[in-house]
Amino acid sequence: LHKRRATGGRKKHWRKKKKYEMGRQPANTKLSTNVAVRRVRVRGGNHKFRALRLDHGTFSWGSEAVSRKVRILDVVYNASNNELVRTQTLVKNAIVQVDAAPFKAWY
Repeated sequence: LHKRRATGGRKKHWRKKKKYEMGRQPANTKLSTNVAVRRVRVRGGNHKFRALRLDHGTFSWGSEAVSRKVRILDVVYNASNNELVRTQTLVKNAIVQVDAAPFKAWY
């Protein structure tokens, strides 16, 4: 808790987190040829799919307004952490190198 007592001391937590407030461990999806996607049960009995290892993705060529499923070749750059590049981890905003063949076939 960020609020403090009048004396300057910290206030103690007044309850534990409820189940719907809990988070989960990050997937840390790796770049690999043997694809692994796990099914996770979520609130309401629904299911989400958690990708642990991937080698393909749907990428868009913005100026040409075309999207294709292409193979990911390499993780080139990540502004947040160099270790994510070294470990070939696929996260949001990571710069990746993709196979251009499907776009060349369209173009």
